[in-house]
Amino acid sequence: MARTRESTLTTNEPSTEQLSTNQLSRTGLAHLHDAMAAHVESGRLPGLVTLVACGDDVHIDTIGTPAFIDDAPLARDAIFRIASLTKPITAVATLSLVEEGLLRLEEPIDELVPELAARRVLRAIDAELDDTVPANRPITLEDLLSFRFGFGSVVAPPGSYPIQRAEAELGLQSIGGPPWPPVAHDVDGWIGALGSLPLMYQPGEQWLYNSSAQVLGVLLARACGQDLESVLRERIFEPLGMVDTGFTVPTEQLGRLTTAYRPSPETGELSVLDDAAHSWWSTPPSFPDASGWLVSTIDDYWSFVSMVLAGGTGRGERILAPATVALMTTDRLTSPQRDASAVFLGEHGGWGLGLEVPATGSSDQPLPCGIGWDGGIGTTCRSNPRSGVTGILLTQRQVTSPTPPPVVEDFWAGVNAATATP
Repeated sequence: MARTRESTLTTNEPSTEQLSTNQLSRTGLAHLHDAMAAHVESGRLPGLVTLVACGDDVHIDTIGTPAFIDDAPLARDAIFRIASLTKPITAVATLSLVEEGLLRLEEPIDELVPELAARRVLRAIDAELDDTVPANRPITLEDLLSFRFGFGSVVAPPGSYPIQRAEAELGLQSIGGPPWPPVAHDVDGWIGALGSLPLMYQPGEQWLYNSSAQVLGVLLARACGQDLESVLRERIFEPLGMVDTGFTVPTEQLGRLTTAYRPSPETGELSVLDDAAHSWWSTPPSFPDASGWLVSTIDDYWSFVSMVLAGGTGRGERILAPATVALMTTDRLTSPQRDASAVFLGEHGGWGLGLEVPATGSSDQPLPCGIGWDGGIGTTCRSNPRSGVTGILLTQRQVTSPTPPPVVEDFWAGVNAATATP
């Protein structure tokens, strides 16, 4: 069992003038630390790192160790697999191309992704693959960013429908589980295989999880004539100083990569999913998965989130215009689309362009109702731009359903307690 270690804190103390506004409660932060440490002490995971911010008041806490077999204290610069926290980064990179006029939200993606042109659509989700109708219209870039292009995760046991079985046989790893181990396809092979399948729904009809971000990664690379990591590095990572974020961990930095674990579906017992010595992240993937393959650190991801909260500018570099950030963080779903997606988005969640946002009329709900998303390796991030409060949690334990695990629930309860207005 991993032992709880002394926390590493970074706190900008508020001025006297700031104390009358919503600031971090030191008592509340101590309670949050104790709640998170309890999960480590119980052996549910070896370590974690939290960030809670309210305006310029930022608190970072590292607890535990990088692995169950490692007694070293978890360092602030530990590298985590952030899983689906990758998706907002992909969206920002896409929108930067829209601002430059290289892409347009309303334009079909047919020219850049001809594999998805002239789509056929299943007559019903349980239909055979040849029981289709023509798509009503082409897929647009906005369809991809809003996760409504017509293909994605199915809320049913694996193999329930013909489309699930066909997707699994093609090895796409897009609709039925985590993105690891990495797919065997290269970029063209992956999108070609996807293009051999019909859509599940008409473009724009339904919000469907995950696959849209993978297609965006293909589109980004082709639009820029570069590999996806180069696109993200030039447009986001380098300007924001995100030196430890990427699809691969350099050999000399592998010692900072935490060990990831997965629970047994039957017993809950943890086993190693990926460790530094044999890591999938030690070599570049043949298919850089824009939906969930990035690694990062708490400081790197905070740099990205801070940029979004600042209206698109971070470290003096403008990544997006404020109007684009406002567009990105506005709910685009209809009420029926939100209702159909409640298993992923919850009671108060909507979807903007590449990330969750408060559903229309829900902006006054407590976090995690906010802008951000969750990752399938126990990562979560949300911000409330109105209050200036952000929470980020990085862990190394795979989650097994869209329902938040106890450590995530306790994290958000602690963040809200630590940032409540007296």
